[in-house]
Amino acid sequence: MKIAILDMYNNVANEGMRCILHAIQTVEANDGVPLPYTVFNVRAENQLPDLSYDVYISTGGPGIPLPLGEAWEIPFFGLIDSLFEHNLTQDNKKHLFLICHSFQLVAGHLHLGTISKRKSTSFGIFPIHRTDEGMTEPLFSALGEPFYAVDSRDYQLTEPKLAEFEAQGAKLLCLEKIRPHVDLERAVMAIRFTDEIFGTQFHPEADDEGMLRYFLLDEKRTQIVSNYGQAKYDEMVTYLQDPQKIALTESVILPGFLRNAIRELTPA
Repeated sequence: MKIAILDMYNNVANEGMRCILHAIQTVEANDGVPLPYTVFNVRAENQLPDLSYDVYISTGGPGIPLPLGEAWEIPFFGLIDSLFEHNLTQDNKKHLFLICHSFQLVAGHLHLGTISKRKSTSFGIFPIHRTDEGMTEPLFSALGEPFYAVDSRDYQLTEPKLAEFEAQGAKLLCLEKIRPHVDLERAVMAIRFTDEIFGTQFHPEADDEGMLRYFLLDEKRTQIVSNYGQAKYDEMVTYLQDPQKIALTESVILPGFLRNAIRELTPA
């Protein structure tokens, strides 16, 4: 089984790639299944895989998740459309996981809702609430209600077009934290686009141990406290040390997606 990782970070330093590779290597080691992968630098170098891969993971990233006329966009959306089309006509299905920026790009491309800039950056570890369809989603079966995840974004998918969801067979699985005192739309946080294609607006790859080391660095601590306050920083450090929050989410969703792909792609 070959994995293509679509690096959407545009050469910006990040923790996401390390976390994605850690998830792949953990499943590989624990399950005894070789999972060779290739990284494609999509935005900075216009690199894109062909359809010879079995699993595609498209990362988060900075910037505006809307078409801006950049060189990588037409090939990227062409690949996404080809994966959907392939799965409609072929038996050897392709599996695709979309994270944050990639999730927003594809949801907007499919006209499943409105992509817009948030009034303020969402940054922290927040509760994610499941919809009725989310309560039966297999990738969430080991998680509580709500479950917790890392959220870091300036843009959002809101105002889901339910008629489009129904027409495309997509399922709206999660919404962001409940905010009764805020008169704003709650963002859509996860969608099952098809049986093989799944996406989250949060970061399910984020791991507690690595992120805690990262947050304890003096430079990062100063940055977070300066931008979001001491209380936010203390909350995130506490949540990163709670095995029922980020550690649980990280161990369940992306590894579960990979294991499901392995089961479906491995001959009986």
